[in-house]
This record gives sequence, structure tokens and C-alpha cells, in this order.
Amino acid sequence: MAEKDRKLFVTTCSLHRILITQSRGKKMAKSIVIFNYKGGVSKTTTTFNLGWMLASKGKNVLIVDADPQCNLTALVLGYKSGEEFSNFYQRNTGQNLKDGLKPAFESKPTLIKAIECVHVDGREGLFLLPGHLGLSEYEVTLGLAQELSGSITALKNLPGSFKYFIEKTASFCKADYVLIDTNPSLSSINQNLVMTSDYLVLPTNPDYFSVMAIDSLAKILPIWHSWAEKASSLPLLKDADYPFPKPDVKFLGTVIQNYRLRKGGPTIGFQTWIDRINESVSSKLIPALNDANMVMPMEIYKNAELEDDFCLASIPDFNTLVATSQEKSVPIFALSPEQIGRTGVVLAQTLETRDNFEAIFSNFADKIIGLTEDESCD
Repeated sequence: MAEKDRKLFVTTCSLHRILITQSRGKKMAKSIVIFNYKGGVSKTTTTFNLGWMLASKGKNVLIVDADPQCNLTALVLGYKSGEEFSNFYQRNTGQNLKDGLKPAFESKPTLIKAIECVHVDGREGLFLLPGHLGLSEYEVTLGLAQELSGSITALKNLPGSFKYFIEKTASFCKADYVLIDTNPSLSSINQNLVMTSDYLVLPTNPDYFSVMAIDSLAKILPIWHSWAEKASSLPLLKDADYPFPKPDVKFLGTVIQNYRLRKGGPTIGFQTWIDRINESVSSKLIPALNDANMVMPMEIYKNAELEDDFCLASIPDFNTLVATSQEKSVPIFALSPEQIGRTGVVLAQTLETRDNFEAIFSNFADKIIGLTEDESCD
């Protein structure tokens, strides 16, 4: 970096720290990370449908695609190929998560700034921060930075950069909520996103592997929290251009989905696994998270009408409606009769199913609002 650029960068960073100090206490968007390292639990579908429903209730919502597979971006934009992504990146230079982080990860002599997000067609107040197929290129470097080793001096700006960039962009969109879609892994990026978010939602399927994942997360999440506590206390990271924040993530609850119905309820086989998930959450996950200060006061959950199993929503399999929703780039509950493309009795039954889905997600969104507004006033 040239000496002139270096001096300008240092001056800009000093002003940046002053602005951070002055902005403390201002209302910020509530960030909710949708995370489970188990795959196939409908994280992307949950993010999209919940974001749309929150927006329909008058909230400004930013949905963030932090999965290098970019399923959320593909869903919103209707993309089916890598070529379509390449064309999008060329037409909208810098307007994605990876490019927005370049000043930190590629040592650019400029500060991270907000980007103009994509307005989601058909839903006022809903915005997308697009993902990038190359986001995983930052994985190794971030992992090194988060090991808190002697090499961190040169990488001090990385751990706080995700939080800073997402907050700046959310503020630009005037977002009330930020929903972050993650990839199915225990990656350093996911570790960072979980520990720098305000809230955590855990999607699950009623099966053996979800029970295993919950049991594992009861051990992993407290370890991540301990790491974040240590990181936030390091002078090097506290004084970085993008300071790493003290962790304050709180568990909101689980979502159980993709099960078959019979006579108005889950089949016996699925109900067995639902019960085991709820038991594992209550007896293992919650005590572990409580010890790590990742659980809100119990009265907040009760005020939001959550049961002892901490289940925010129970969502059965809606079969072909999911595929139709993805094809049309709208939530299941926003599908029109024309988009569904059926007639007569079949259409009537399908519309009833669609409306049931809407009721489930409306209740889900109400619980999210109740939990986060109650907690913020606590």
C-alpha cells in the first residue's frame, strides 16, 4: 500500500471508530441466524418464508445468504445455473456478501461499506443480501484469524468484519430484522455468524440425525461461546477497524418440519422422533446453553406462548407445494391459484393446505416478534 493511501486509510479508520462510539445505543436490526450443521433441515426455506411473513406484518427484513451454495439467492432470483450467477455478479459488481467483505479479507485501503440489496419481488419490505459461490475462499483465512494465534496481528480485522458488514447493510435497508441463512457445517464462518448474531433458531427434521445434532450442539455451542468471549476481550480485536463484539446470542427455539400427517397429526413413526427431539432440547441443549448464558429468562418464552420443548413451529411436509414455491420464487402461502395450476376439488384441497401453511408461519412470525420485542425491553 502506498504511503499516501496508508495515511488516508488510518485517518478513515480513526473516524470510523469515533462513529462506532457515537452510534452506540441507537436502535439496531435484530439479527437471527438460522443454523444447524445437519443438512436437509430446510434452513433456506425457513429463512425465505419467515422473512416474507415478517415483512407482511410490517417489518423491514433483510435475508442474508451466507451459504456458498447460494440456494437462497437462487430461490429469490430464480436462478438455475452457475452461468446465471456469473452474469449477476458481472452486472452487479460488489453487490454480494463476499465482495462486500473484500476490504477486510483482501486488505483493500478502504473501509467496508453497505451495499444496495436486492428487493424481493412481490413483497414490500423484504430485501436480499446475495450470496457468492466463492465465499468459501475466505474460510481458511477466517479460521486462522479465529485461532487467536500469533499470526492474528495481520488478520485482526477479519473476525469482526461479518458483523460489521451485515449491520451496515441492514441499517442501509432500514431493516428491523436480519435473517441469516447458513450452510450445513461447523465451519469458521458459521461459528462467527452464530456468535455475532443476536438470536439463534435451530431447524430440525424428525429423525435420528437431528437428535444426534442437538446432542452435539449442546457441547459445541458453549465451546463457541467461550471462544467468542475470549476473542471479544482481546485488545487487538477490540481495537480493530471492525471490532469483534462481546457475544450475546440467545436461543429462540427449534423448528420441526418435513413429516407426514395422518388424521391431523404426525404419523406414529414421526411423532416418536419429534418427542425425542423435544426431550433432547429440554434435557440437554437448554441446560448447556443456559450455563453459557445463551438462554433468555424463562418468562420471556412463556410470554411468547412457547412450551417447555421450545418449539417455535411444527411444519408438516407440503409435498409438491414446496417445489412449486421454489419454481415461482414465492413462499408456499403466497402461491396464487394460477401458480398452483390445478382445478376443481384438487385445487380446493391444495388451497386449504396452502392456508394451513400460512397460519403456521404467521404464528411462527408472531412468536419471533414476541420473543425479540419482549427480550429487548427486558
